[in-house]
Amino acid sequence: MRLRALLDTDALGLRLLGGEDELDRTVRGVMTTDLRDPSRYLAGGELVLTGLAWRRDASDTEPFVRILASAGVAALAAGEAELGDIPDDIVQACARHRLPLFAVNESVAFATITEHVVRQVSGERAGDLAAVVDRHRRLMTSGPAGGGPDVVLDLLGTDLDLRAWVLSPAGRVIAGSSAAGTALPAPLCARLAGEHLAAVRTGRRGPHRVTVDSVTYSLFPIRTSGRGTAGASRDVRESVLSDWVLAVEADAGDWPEERLDLLQGVTQLIAVERDRRDAARTVRRRLAQEVLELVQTGAAPAEIAARLRVAAPVLLPGLGAAPHWQVVVARVEWEGGEIDGGPVAQSLLEEILVDPRAAGPEPSDRIAVAHTGDEAIALVPLPAIAGEHDGSETGLLADALLASVHDPLSAGLDGDGRLTLGVSASVHSAEGLRGALEEARHARRVAAARPGRVCAAGHQELASHVLLLPFVPDDVRRAFTARLLDPLREYDQRHRAELIPTLEAFLDCDGSWTRCAARLHLHVNTLRYRVGRIEQLTGRDLSRLEDKLDFFLALRMS
Repeated sequence: MRLRALLDTDALGLRLLGGEDELDRTVRGVMTTDLRDPSRYLAGGELVLTGLAWRRDASDTEPFVRILASAGVAALAAGEAELGDIPDDIVQACARHRLPLFAVNESVAFATITEHVVRQVSGERAGDLAAVVDRHRRLMTSGPAGGGPDVVLDLLGTDLDLRAWVLSPAGRVIAGSSAAGTALPAPLCARLAGEHLAAVRTGRRGPHRVTVDSVTYSLFPIRTSGRGTAGASRDVRESVLSDWVLAVEADAGDWPEERLDLLQGVTQLIAVERDRRDAARTVRRRLAQEVLELVQTGAAPAEIAARLRVAAPVLLPGLGAAPHWQVVVARVEWEGGEIDGGPVAQSLLEEILVDPRAAGPEPSDRIAVAHTGDEAIALVPLPAIAGEHDGSETGLLADALLASVHDPLSAGLDGDGRLTLGVSASVHSAEGLRGALEEARHARRVAAARPGRVCAAGHQELASHVLLLPFVPDDVRRAFTARLLDPLREYDQRHRAELIPTLEAFLDCDGSWTRCAARLHLHVNTLRYRVGRIEQLTGRDLSRLEDKLDFFLALRMS
């Protein structure tokens, strides 16, 4: 039943104090409590009745309301018998957490409300209850022990004709039903993951509905099942960047409660699988931590090499020889600094350091990630170095890694978070591992100097002028670029000219008049006129190497 139906029932004596936009929430049960922390008894969807005996003063209100909102209750109904009018601090806290709040007239007993809700909910579910129970039983017997998330999603396809996928926070497809047919395009996966992260970060209740190209998808959060009571009040930022999401090609807005319950059961089954895989990562995390401690304490290369030999068969079974290694360093920083970024970055790296073309959870088993302080450090094995002798790039590349995660993770960090990544070159010995770690950390600092919520830098940039630019003080950057480029920008605005694009193209073509004219589709004489105007406005000579370099740096810093 809906909250709106309760409000419309005069005999219940309910008066709405806040949350008018949330009255279409579904009530799945009722609970009466005066405990300060009732989280262990909450399953989500309840109407919580309270006489406010838990409230000694206004400071007790925020924790209580936060626990209810985190547990997913439908609404809070507070009795007026104890305090008369409901205190303003309760009204304000419920508004902050988007929790509908009702006042219960002192003449109405909580038992009356409880009896009404139970009778209505039981009546609505009675007709299809047997089918729901049977489906849940089949799902449980076909869960993780019977084939993992794919089998669970196949049942959705056969029983309910639903196409569904499990996505990582970066938009990688972890599982999909056979009924889903062809794989979702990568841009669509990234879009759905980003919409889900944005919805979770803003406190909206799931399932979240997204329409792309006239197709509606319903997004159900998959929260790990082992959080217990502490999880009810934990900050969403501790998990938003690592939780999976179930994407269903359907609009769940008008679904009956039985179907919503079934999908919630599916997410719980997949969460069990997620917990199992997280537990399996314990050994890999320990290996990474041991290697990291040896490297950072300056242990002998022979000792580090011995640990690498132990790690290689665990991460790449059947390889037969120690692989090359790459190091990736990540840092997640939240404004205010109250959230420990190390564990968040660790979980995040374990999700994103997988080839975007690889489906399923298993590829993540080849990555060992440790965390120390606020940073996470990944030890990535490379089983083959195809271009080792020809100078070509091998292994993970910072640009490709950034492109695969930028859009969805930017949505998850929007407002108060930032992710920076640094990627080292590959090394083939224990002696090189310390240098790779420092290289990855230095590259991450370069990335941190750039604007944006998600930034990455690789070892290639450490031998380039790009390394120097982020560390130029802001006031120096602004003065330098303004002196060279502002006259050109002002001229372009007044005359609708294109001096800045012309300058960029001229430098990209290494000062070649013919190639630049061809790129811009201009006559060479027109190009010469524009370059002359640039030189006249700036007092520079584009035939001189020094002036070309100044323009190049100004464009890169602007």
